[in-house]
Amino acid sequence: MITVRKAGTIPVPKAVVFDFGKVISFPPEPRIMEDLASIAGLDVKTMDTLVWTYRAEYDRGTLSGKEYYRTILGPGLDDATAARLVRLDLDSWKRINADTVTLMEDVKAAGYTVGILSNMPHDFLAWARESLPVFRLPHVGIFSCETGFIKPETPIYETLLQGLSCRPEEVVFFDDIPINVEKACSLGIRGLVWQDPAAARGALHKMQMLV
Repeated sequence: MITVRKAGTIPVPKAVVFDFGKVISFPPEPRIMEDLASIAGLDVKTMDTLVWTYRAEYDRGTLSGKEYYRTILGPGLDDATAARLVRLDLDSWKRINADTVTLMEDVKAAGYTVGILSNMPHDFLAWARESLPVFRLPHVGIFSCETGFIKPETPIYETLLQGLSCRPEEVVFFDDIPINVEKACSLGIRGLVWQDPAAARGALHKMQMLV
């Protein structure tokens, strides 16, 4: 785990913030990329490379799902195939980790502010707000498609801190991607690389935030 400071007086934490993908949700099943590649007519390695090479603008909100897949596969991609790819992609992130949700509920019950900070496209966010109870749990939700910035860009973290009304040192942040955590730490946030709900609970216990 990466922590922000090791010495000196550290303010008492006031907020705990969670990433969504692979933290609140389970990772997509391996077959998803295989299915996407099959629809696109590409091998899995090539499809995986293209999906993540061009993901930033989809998450930033500058591309719709269909535009994103046309960026990957070419402007001639027909509407039906594009819609099928988008649906499969978004569905792959819908499996929620109940243990993470329980941890978030426990953090909130203990009196701390709970937040979500996630790179997320418009179409998934709209569905999640309508369909996932966990999206009604946080006090603050900051999403790339609404800010125009993605992790690990500085402004999205600044937007988070403004929303929380906290100093950086008062925020604990869990994310599965080390570079996102490193950026948070560079700004003074107490960033920790996500392993699983039990490890996160243990870290909060060590901070005397949870019993």
